Amino acid sequence: MKQYNIHTAKTHLSALVEKAVQGEAFIIAKAGKPAVKVIPFVSQHKTQKRIGFLKGQIKVPADFDQMGQKEITAIFEA
Repeated sequence: MKQYNIHTAKTHLSALVEKAVQGEAFIIAKAGKPAVKVIPFVSQHKTQKRIGFLKGQIKVPADFDQMGQKEITAIFEA
């Protein structure tokens, strides 16, 4: 694992971050002593697929398009 001093890390921060994103961990040292280890961030949050998440849990009646037809007709004809 490569080690960079703080000055070098500040100077080449963009390139070092890109290396970390690609999976290459490295250490930043202060006065020659390792201070921090930089590793790529891996999200723990997994998005759940929302389409079809209630599949099989809801029953739609065969006459759903006619439900309430009498009430609606009565409202408009009144």
